[in-house]
Amino acid sequence: MAESETARLGARIRAYRTMRRLTVRALAGAAQASPSFISQLERGQTSASVGMLRRIAQALGLTVAELFSDDAEVGHRVVRRAERPALPAGPGARKFLVSQRPLRDVEVYAGELDPGASTGDEPYTHGDSQEIFLVLRGRVAVWLGPPGEAEPHALGPGDSVEYRTSVPHRAVNDGDETAEVLWVVSPPTP
Repeated sequence: MAESETARLGARIRAYRTMRRLTVRALAGAAQASPSFISQLERGQTSASVGMLRRIAQALGLTVAELFSDDAEVGHRVVRRAERPALPAGPGARKFLVSQRPLRDVEVYAGELDPGASTGDEPYTHGDSQEIFLVLRGRVAVWLGPPGEAEPHALGPGDSVEYRTSVPHRAVNDGDETAEVLWVVSPPTP
């Protein structure tokens, strides 16, 4: 593989990994590789065998062909519910990317929170982007502000709240049915 192709492949792997909020160590574990190998691959300093590329693609929820495909080559793509890449979430919570490919200007996540489940024990931050949290079904309290000072905002179907991702935030399903929600973040956070 030519040096520039190796660098492009590494950049794509890094983009897909960060979009899925995986650490280098997490991707390495899922692909049965060392973290230093994944880091070198992402920086274009080494190449990978076909078998390794298959394991990396599988860990990222992609095909090997998609690792080599430029975004510009594909004008559209349908992502079925069962094909959504899953992200780490707390107990009783599920979070999925709505797009298989990294998007330049926006991230969209679909999620489910079982009754009593939350996005974490404590409010969290990530970058300094705009985020919209939209409840599609159920009832969710979104807490905004630092621990001890956070204020809850009760949301029902069709309700949303907008905030900066630098503001500590946490969502809790305080209803008695599984809640379906959307997160929209612009620009995408690292």
